[in-house]
Amino acid sequence: MVSLKKNIFMKKNFILALLVILVAVASCSFTNKSFENDDKDKFLLELISYVLEKGHYEPKDINDNFSSNVFDDFIDIVDPTKRYFLQSDLREFEKYRFMIDDEIRNTDITFFNAVYQRLMVRMEEAKEIYNEVLSEPFDYTIDETIEIDYDKQEFASSKKELKERWRKQLKYNTLNIFDNKIDNLINDANDVASTDAKPVLSFNDIPGTVDKVAVEEEAREVTKNTLDEFFDFVDDLERKDWFVQYLNTIVEEFDPHTFYFAPEEKEKFDIGMSGKFEGIGARLQKKPEGAKIVEIISGGPVWRDQSLEVGDQILKVGQKGEEPIDIVGMRLDDAIKLIKGPKGTIVELTVRKVDGTIETVSITRDVVELEESYAKSATIDAGNQKYGLINLPKFYVDFDDYSERNAATDVAKELERLKEAGAEGIILDLRDNGGGSLKTVVEMAGLFIKDGPIVQVRSSGQRKEVHEDKDERIQWDGPLVILVNELSASASEILAAAMQDYKRAVVIGSKQTFGKGTVQNVIPLDPIVRGNEHGDLGAIKLTTQKFYRINGGSTQLEGVKSDIVVPDRYSYIDLGERDQQNPLGWDKITPADYKIWDGYIDLDQAVKNSKERMAKNEQIKLIEENAKWLKEQQDENLISLKYDAYVGKEQEAKKRSERFKSLKDYDSKLSFGSLQYETELFTQDSVLREKRDRWHKDLARDIYVEEAVNVLKDLHQNNIKKEETKLASVKG
Repeated sequence: MVSLKKNIFMKKNFILALLVILVAVASCSFTNKSFENDDKDKFLLELISYVLEKGHYEPKDINDNFSSNVFDDFIDIVDPTKRYFLQSDLREFEKYRFMIDDEIRNTDITFFNAVYQRLMVRMEEAKEIYNEVLSEPFDYTIDETIEIDYDKQEFASSKKELKERWRKQLKYNTLNIFDNKIDNLINDANDVASTDAKPVLSFNDIPGTVDKVAVEEEAREVTKNTLDEFFDFVDDLERKDWFVQYLNTIVEEFDPHTFYFAPEEKEKFDIGMSGKFEGIGARLQKKPEGAKIVEIISGGPVWRDQSLEVGDQILKVGQKGEEPIDIVGMRLDDAIKLIKGPKGTIVELTVRKVDGTIETVSITRDVVELEESYAKSATIDAGNQKYGLINLPKFYVDFDDYSERNAATDVAKELERLKEAGAEGIILDLRDNGGGSLKTVVEMAGLFIKDGPIVQVRSSGQRKEVHEDKDERIQWDGPLVILVNELSASASEILAAAMQDYKRAVVIGSKQTFGKGTVQNVIPLDPIVRGNEHGDLGAIKLTTQKFYRINGGSTQLEGVKSDIVVPDRYSYIDLGERDQQNPLGWDKITPADYKIWDGYIDLDQAVKNSKERMAKNEQIKLIEENAKWLKEQQDENLISLKYDAYVGKEQEAKKRSERFKSLKDYDSKLSFGSLQYETELFTQDSVLREKRDRWHKDLARDIYVEEAVNVLKDLHQNNIKKEETKLASVKG
């Protein structure tokens, strides 16, 4: 039986306390308050502003400076590439620059209305522009360029200039398609792989057997279809969707992690955090003919019934015994609402099968678990030693029922299974893990230590709280390595920092992690309002606390510094909290009282050995070189629209990238496998088997995992040396 640490942190208590404060005050001001037109938007603006003022960790002054920032940011959100608005529009909007703070206080949304109404006009005009531009062929022999750093550009001064911007953008999009089609036609004609073909370096080099006029026309048609699909999506957006964008422009001025969820988005957030939902178990994509099935989720009702397949198109949705509803042309979100439903209920789908036949399929809905959201493990065969690796994509939890599946209980189970399989050391892979539940990370950290503080938390203007592991049982007392990168954030940083401060684990990865040192709580807005007449108001994810390492330092902005720094493709790319807008600052508090882990006799020597290996490793040097090259590519913002120059640049990039192809061919010579319980599932689930085989192949090419194994070997040897001098005290 897996032993887990007892419940030591109840985040819900804080939410309830905050709600009590908010409701106590709001019950007087937020009753059946009606505006001139019973406007839900204005009501939401006042309610969210109130919650931000009363509940945010570091409330902002709503002043002219705040107003100006909202003005710039909202324009940038709705027109980031400057292809809709004109300078004349901005001049009209300018009168609102320092009035938005007053509008917020007076629950006025005149600025939003002005921008939204003009945007709708400009988007309709944009449809005419791109159709007009794409009706004429492009001349790829003219020497001209496009600047793709839109921050450097002003808005177009006239409709003529705006059309010219569209022309260049569309030519750029089409040029890439044209080049690819030319390559494919030449390669097909010569019956060679694209890597073996002699590159075409000029427009005039294109063989006469290739109809350049026809290819150019096809490329324009592809671009047009892409834009048609994009504007179909935009047409599906309702005014309320754009207003949510405006609300979040205001909200995100407080910090980058405070966010308003419309009711539908709150549901998606809950699914993302719990990794499960009730439905049929298929991912859908909107198409003109209906909703196309693009993926079937292993273990779900569709997967079990085998009645649908990828490529099938859902045309109508009916509840059992009711008339089906035609979903052709319907918003995808609305269609999904009809398809989803409580476990055990039946949905009837009218489907056009891949072969063109039309069938009605009945499916019983069930709980669908998104397997890719959950912890998974692999065994590592390293010659005479055996190790285990646990990959954790996020710190997931079901907020409605913590006793349901969560990250802490799953990792505990995987640790137990790996112990039974004979693992002598554990790698916990937190790369790309953006965080999640604070409670789960506290419990998970307790799996690796006897007891003690894990993280310190401070609310605005209050004393710090220390969240501890009070259970003296240890799930894993062997060697431990934690892998991180620039995208390891929040809860990942809490765990890595705690294990580093205790000297319990060696942290390997990027120079620093993401740098998110704040805690958010999701506050439903409905309970704050008495006599709500506006329907579901959604929720706000509110920054209410900052967390600190047990050594007193904050991970905010600075992240967790790896014990062993290994370059990766992100090394020179701007990522992390420090590159977000409006992040909270770094600070520190007094350290907690904790004892260093005494399980290793020479952790510093293991780190030293690793650094020496890394310095001599040619693969690491190549990764570093590749990271610098990727940064150069990212900074290349002036692109030629002349075919000869464009292709020349592409060939130069391909030649350079050839040098880095060996990165994908790397072989660590380590062997990875699945645990017994998982291999038993493979007989029923070939998709899971294929996913695991692919993952194991990727792990065998992963130099970071290879080095983690090397460090485990050093730590294991140190443990052996320690056993010679000190008898282990085993808990009964």
